[in-house]
Amino acid sequence: MLEIGRAIVSLDILEKKFLCDLLKCKGACCIEGDSGAPVTPDEVIAIQEAYSEIVPNIPENHQEEIEKQGFAVIDIEGDLVTPLVNNKQCAYSFEEKGVLKCGIEKAFLDGKITFRKPVSCHLFPIRVTEYKRFDAVNYDQIDICQPGRECGKSEKLPLYIFLKDPLIRKYGQEWYEQLEYAAENMPVGK
Repeated sequence: MLEIGRAIVSLDILEKKFLCDLLKCKGACCIEGDSGAPVTPDEVIAIQEAYSEIVPNIPENHQEEIEKQGFAVIDIEGDLVTPLVNNKQCAYSFEEKGVLKCGIEKAFLDGKITFRKPVSCHLFPIRVTEYKRFDAVNYDQIDICQPGRECGKSEKLPLYIFLKDPLIRKYGQEWYEQLEYAAENMPVGK
């Protein structure tokens, strides 16, 4: 483990290789799991404010679920998460050429909104658990991401580099530079 600011970072984040391979996993992270993606109250507000630009990107039955459930719901563990369609697929997702994608992110990439997507999605497969005094920053090595692990190994791309932008989004540039320094100077996975 490595401590940077309030974050306790698993060394797996420095050691493991990863690069999403959407053509193989088909965006399974938008459909797998026990509940929707974790969101913060501020992210729910951002989604609500940008919804008119997001809605053209998502299927009608997904829009109906959002209207029924709301922009976010409380799951069985008491966490605020994105709503699901049929208790399975994120309501903000859509399919394009057999791959699930994020309707929020599409609006962002099209230049229509400034909110990219929930940071929990942006960071995946890194999971952050926030405690009172620290954040636990861990690599969630789930089966659906096997293609990403294989692709990352092939490209020799460390997870922390693949997720540079979302890590900076979550913790800031200075924090990331400390993580980078640790990765380059610690005898991990070398």
